[in-house]
Amino acid sequence: MKKEPEVFIEHILESIELIENYTANKTISDFIESVQLQDSIIRRIEIIGEAVKNLPADVKSKYPDVPWQKIAGMRDVLIHKYFGIDLELTWQVVQKDIPDLKRENLKIKQDLKTKSTSSSTNSTT
Repeated sequence: MKKEPEVFIEHILESIELIENYTANKTISDFIESVQLQDSIIRRIEIIGEAVKNLPADVKSKYPDVPWQKIAGMRDVLIHKYFGIDLELTWQVVQKDIPDLKRENLKIKQDLKTKSTSSSTNSTT
């Protein structure tokens, strides 16, 4: 069964929210020292990457400012090179890229909701 793009956007936003919760009041030192924190954040980045890989091409092409390929690539690195993860780079992604990704995905969610609402309205008229 094929999932709608809204489902994948929701997975992305849920993972971002959890990352924000995990990292609230944390420093890079906390992250480097806590394997549990690393595991939690890295898992959520993997989920974001997997959700991105499953988004339909038309959704991704409509939002070319989102670095979809880099996001999916980060997931691949985390999954396949787990023994050599750059924790400082991962922390930078959380601090710098995740807030932008959240903003973009909230916009996409709203756009998809608007599109869905207008499609429903058009089909009933």
